[in-house]
Amino acid sequence: MQRHMETERWPRQGSLRRRLGRTATTLSLLSAVACTSAQTPASVAGVGSGGATAHEVSIATWNMCGVRQWSCEKTGSPKEKFQQLRKLIDDSDVHVLLLQEVCSEDLVSSARSLGPQWHSAFEPYAEVDAAGRRSPVDCTGQGRGQAGYGLLAGSALTDVELIPSEQPTVGLHRGILCARVPAQELRVCNAHLSLRESDAEHPEWDFRDDQLSSLVAAASTDARTVFGGDFNSPPPVGDRNTSAWIWPSETYTTYRECDQKGGSRSGRATLKDGTKIDYLFTRLPRTDCKVVDTKASDHRPLVMRVSRPETPSGVSTAR
Repeated sequence: MQRHMETERWPRQGSLRRRLGRTATTLSLLSAVACTSAQTPASVAGVGSGGATAHEVSIATWNMCGVRQWSCEKTGSPKEKFQQLRKLIDDSDVHVLLLQEVCSEDLVSSARSLGPQWHSAFEPYAEVDAAGRRSPVDCTGQGRGQAGYGLLAGSALTDVELIPSEQPTVGLHRGILCARVPAQELRVCNAHLSLRESDAEHPEWDFRDDQLSSLVAAASTDARTVFGGDFNSPPPVGDRNTSAWIWPSETYTTYRECDQKGGSRSGRATLKDGTKIDYLFTRLPRTDCKVVDTKASDHRPLVMRVSRPETPSGVSTAR
């Protein structure tokens, strides 16, 4: 998809950050949209490990490509995207979703259609100009609201929190949104990281390392956290991957990624161009991971099932 072409799959040698004197920018104040929705989805067998038990919970991350003007006009209508969302919930027994490139009114409508158990939180993207003025990104199409990222859960979300992270001085601000899901005894954090060369004034600056560090720091406050999203970055593997330096060491050591096997840091492709840029990390025991095919986005949803802790002391650190 065109917008991903802004980021080279394998960045140029010598493109490491040159950011001395860069001033951190501040994200907008949290604008959470609380809404309702859903029926309890039926448990369906996962890949290779049977259906979820009462002590397990499934979490998904999905870039819905719902902002049509961002080369998403051919990835399905809002109705088709909602149908895929419902299918993902029903077929994979998903209780919590981390969503990127979703329109605020589409999120509200989805939660409402799913039923009264479902709740959501939303944070808009913002375009920031050279004078520091912030402008929301409106979704094209009547009544679809603003473009942003959010959380959707089959139970109440509490302690919704926007995590401060460095953002381009001039350009598009994405961000990190966290919340607790008390019914599942979880905390979740949804991140949408900046593209390389996304700062119009300083295209040589790369913000992803600081954003990942902020995300890991936010996750470290509760061992029951699941964090992930669209990182706009390949895994830290491969001789040609000169952006491997952006990754904090904790991501694949203290935590484990959904698709991580043993010491491998690769994973199945989540983007239709054959790359992996979508992730889910946790310290909780993983019992299943799958990548779900969809025709309603240029991203494939990633679904991770974990053992739900009964108490904080039940959390085990991945080895």
